[in-house]
Amino acid sequence: MSDAEQPPTEEHARVVVIGAGQAGLSVGYHLLRAGLRAGTDLVVLDRAPDTGGAWQFRWEALRLGVAHRVHDLPGMREMGLHFEDADQSRPARDVVRDYYRRFEDHYGLQVRRPVAVVSVTRQGEGLCVTTRAPDGSTSRITAEVVVNASGTWGTPFLPWYPGRDTFRGRQLDTTEYRDAREFADQDVVVVGGGTSAIGFLLELDGVARSTRWFTRRPVTWSEGSALDVESAVSAVAEQDRAARAGEVLPSIVSGTGVPVSARIRTGLEHGVLAAAPMFARLDETGVVTAEGEHVHADAIIWATGFRADLRHLAPLHLRTGSGGVAVVGGRAVDEPRLFLAGYGPQASTIGANRAGRLIARQVVAALAETRDSR
Repeated sequence: MSDAEQPPTEEHARVVVIGAGQAGLSVGYHLLRAGLRAGTDLVVLDRAPDTGGAWQFRWEALRLGVAHRVHDLPGMREMGLHFEDADQSRPARDVVRDYYRRFEDHYGLQVRRPVAVVSVTRQGEGLCVTTRAPDGSTSRITAEVVVNASGTWGTPFLPWYPGRDTFRGRQLDTTEYRDAREFADQDVVVVGGGTSAIGFLLELDGVARSTRWFTRRPVTWSEGSALDVESAVSAVAEQDRAARAGEVLPSIVSGTGVPVSARIRTGLEHGVLAAAPMFARLDETGVVTAEGEHVHADAIIWATGFRADLRHLAPLHLRTGSGGVAVVGGRAVDEPRLFLAGYGPQASTIGANRAGRLIARQVVAALAETRDSR
């Protein structure tokens, strides 16, 4: 019998956490503090090859302080680690990867990686997490509670526009961008109104032959170089409303505005960051605006955001008619043994750490309920 034909291994844990990014590590930390034992009571799975969550996949030129602020994980300050003191000359992906590795080692989280979660299904009074390792071997872990913290990096959102399939140049999404030098002396169209699109435009300036920026809605610039807390509260409230209703989650940036750092202000003053309304269609050699202007493009970068990566939860049939999953306080309305960390109002870096404590408390309560019912 080949390795691929070997029957899946069977295991039991009280809690399985899917994902070891900011939200997953935060939940794991608080569950350890609540007395769960890593590797036995608590199993943390991560599909990525290394520490750092989605940050490990970001492009080399990205530096801390240029993108959204990265908040310290709970317990990180006790280790003497602070992202605000991190070396901003190093790629952000390397800094976050290093800090998260040290965090995992210090607290003994015993994250298993790379492990892909294939599905989550109901099994008796619990849930069953089926996984696949790189060698093709599978395992099944039954758990009393599952915390999904799979993030969004694996599911970039690419909107469809007429003619998209006829364009003969290169099209790529945020996850595929590596280096501005790949676009040297090319005409590049960037689509999207978030920080990734802005970062691409600033990096391409002086490297690409030309750049044009198109957004579905006007970009709102916020005063100051940091996220406006009042606007963030409003944006998080809208995320919470959508999550409770089971709707597709709106963009955080659309509700907060983009903070104007010194680098962004320079880009605005020099005309690099001049957004135009969304074009009407694509053709073989570029895009055509609503006014009929043809904009030549060698490449189109779709920096159009992400959707929550919940494909492995499909067997639970939690999707509503509105396209989302109904979640209240981090707990799935239609499956009380499932919690979603980093989802909805917790999706921002502000919310993920707070959610870790909240969800961990609810998980511990759910475990007590399960034990009392036996």
